[in-house]
Amino acid sequence: MWLAPAAQVENKVIAFRLLPTFYKGSSLTSVVVSCIFGWTGIDRAALGVLGAGQRLSRDLAYKHVGLIVGPASDALIAEATKFSDSIAVADHPLLDSYHSETTLTALTEVCKQLNPKAVLLGNDTYCQELVPRLAHRLGGSAAGDALKLSGRNETVLVTRSVYGGKAQATIKLSRAPAILWVRARAQEPAQQQALTTDLTRLTLTLEPNTKIKLVDRQTEMQGTARLEDARVIVSGGRGLGGSEPFTQLRALAEIMGGQMAASRAACDAGWVPAEWQVGQTGKKVSPQLYLAIAISGASQHIMGIADAKTIAAINLDPDAPIFQHCQFGLVEDYRQVVGPLREKLIELLA
Repeated sequence: MWLAPAAQVENKVIAFRLLPTFYKGSSLTSVVVSCIFGWTGIDRAALGVLGAGQRLSRDLAYKHVGLIVGPASDALIAEATKFSDSIAVADHPLLDSYHSETTLTALTEVCKQLNPKAVLLGNDTYCQELVPRLAHRLGGSAAGDALKLSGRNETVLVTRSVYGGKAQATIKLSRAPAILWVRARAQEPAQQQALTTDLTRLTLTLEPNTKIKLVDRQTEMQGTARLEDARVIVSGGRGLGGSEPFTQLRALAEIMGGQMAASRAACDAGWVPAEWQVGQTGKKVSPQLYLAIAISGASQHIMGIADAKTIAAINLDPDAPIFQHCQFGLVEDYRQVVGPLREKLIELLA
């Protein structure tokens, strides 16, 4: 057992207690684990994962453990304590950044120590890569793109989209542990709990992986925020006809304080960068406003914007599927709308 020093946060003392025996793999207390990574910290997605973990643990009457994998500063630990019954830290020099094999090995060791009923991760590329492999190593079950989680009779139920977003299905995961990646930004954020919590630092036995070598790492930056965190998104599709009209859309997005996005067709055509793609095989976003311009609205694209609070569409085709999913729609040539809309916004914001 390990006793952490008290931490001072906002003039309140957080006291960490000795850990109970369930951290040694005991089945006396079942737990739900929400996994966050030290290299990303607690952002909007992490709060969504922690929130889903809170609710699932309440449904199952289990303990909710916030797991920090990788670098864990005192500030990060103090923040995570607000949203979990217990905190577990899995830090190691080889976990300073993501490596698929090393991170997978670390998570496998951690889960064997914690013996969780369910492990929740976010929906970034790393998590989607880890979930099925971790479930296989632990002999559990895996599911992804979870919109909602619930528990019944010690069984995890997952609600997710099927048939290209045209319907939803509830899946029962009978084999434990259930390893899940959730649509993080679509979840209700975690609610702060009592500040007194348990903390442990788990011991990991890791060796450098020589089979897979990370050759290069590139970070794509767009504006001042990640597309998944944008509150306003202006998105263009095949109907724009080329790359040049995206210049007009970018000017509109800048006035609105938004980010740029595109449909798969526009990205595949090479008109815009691939990281702009929104949809089933692209990014899933949840802005306050999603403005779809010259996008027909195929079901694969709708899956990526299903969590948007408000969808507005401009399209020349009155029968475009996008009009079945938007709150505001305008049947018009975008060239007759984008310019005047930008000018009007400039006038209003002057």
